[in-house]
Amino acid sequence: MNSLELKYGCNPNQKPARIFMADGSELPVTVLSGTPGYINFLDALNSWQLVRELREATGMPAAASFKHVSPAGAAVGTPLSEEDKKAFFVDDEGELTPIACAYIRARGADRMSSFGDWAALSDTCDERTALYLKHEVSDGIIAPGYTPEALEILRSKKHGKYNVVQIDPNYVCPAVEHKDVFGITFEQGHNFSKIDRDLLGNVVTKNKDIPEAAKIDMIVSLITLKYTQSNSVCYVKDGQAIGVGAGQQSRIHCTRLAGSKADTWWLRRHPKVLGLHFVDGIHRPDRDNAIDLYISDEHDDVLADGAWQRIFAEKPEVLTEDEKRAWLAQQNGVTLGSDAFFPFGDNIERAHRSGVTYVAEPGGSIRDDNVIEVADRYGMAMCFTGLRLFHH
Repeated sequence: MNSLELKYGCNPNQKPARIFMADGSELPVTVLSGTPGYINFLDALNSWQLVRELREATGMPAAASFKHVSPAGAAVGTPLSEEDKKAFFVDDEGELTPIACAYIRARGADRMSSFGDWAALSDTCDERTALYLKHEVSDGIIAPGYTPEALEILRSKKHGKYNVVQIDPNYVCPAVEHKDVFGITFEQGHNFSKIDRDLLGNVVTKNKDIPEAAKIDMIVSLITLKYTQSNSVCYVKDGQAIGVGAGQQSRIHCTRLAGSKADTWWLRRHPKVLGLHFVDGIHRPDRDNAIDLYISDEHDDVLADGAWQRIFAEKPEVLTEDEKRAWLAQQNGVTLGSDAFFPFGDNIERAHRSGVTYVAEPGGSIRDDNVIEVADRYGMAMCFTGLRLFHH
């Protein structure tokens, strides 16, 4: 098939809409269920490139959770600890496969932003992953293949309307790509830049020690940024994004936004949060929203009389500001990546407050010396990659 008609473009009034191969060749994607839309395919094709490159760079299964053409989360399939399982609400779901772990981690980066996501898997979708997805609010999935059991589960989701797309894993796009804006065609070479350990050799700080786990986190961060709307920064820990700041005009705003998401990720692991008792039958989105409010300054929205009874089986104690500060102070070993150079040391100052120990950025600012000075002050190890990763 050379062409596929879509429901509509970015909005319902934008018709006609389709995807097609301009050279007359066959589309490398097959729709196995549902009716994907324009934005769905933008998410699908960007997220597939991300997980494919993560798989190639790390040798591990990889997954991503996309919304509006940027990742809410991305991860490789390292095993989940007991604390991970509890924080991701999978402590009662039995043994998890590596690809299931990858997607659970990716979606667990920012569960609020992953509501209604597009999932991407580097490896064949198995039954375990499909069973997890079955209970989450998601628009669709792209993968190189599906087991019969997984496909049956996914095809039953949304009363048969869940979008399931299979992509040819051997497809390679043309070297030159085109895009029309306001009737004018843009042309550029495709970004085939390879992100791997060889990119991390120029360590510019006094601390030169970057362990293997941190190098994997740097790779996860940089490949995630390669497919995130710019400006963007990404915090990573244990092989998974924990905070993505996308599409901000100011880099410090990216760093603050992503840092806030990383802090939320860490606060979700506070003993008071893990110990919350929810009413029977609460829906997952309602539970996620309640946690988000509980750890915020707006906790009264879920703790006030008449409110908490709808959510919790017993009224929780407030998570105080002192408790939050003390818990956040324990966070460390986090990696920060940036799609372009940090122009000021304030980005590093903010990153430090979210436990950043390792930094990967292109370098090239006239204030690189200030950025390095701040990183040295906190004992960080920072490498300059020399590679800008703008994406639009």
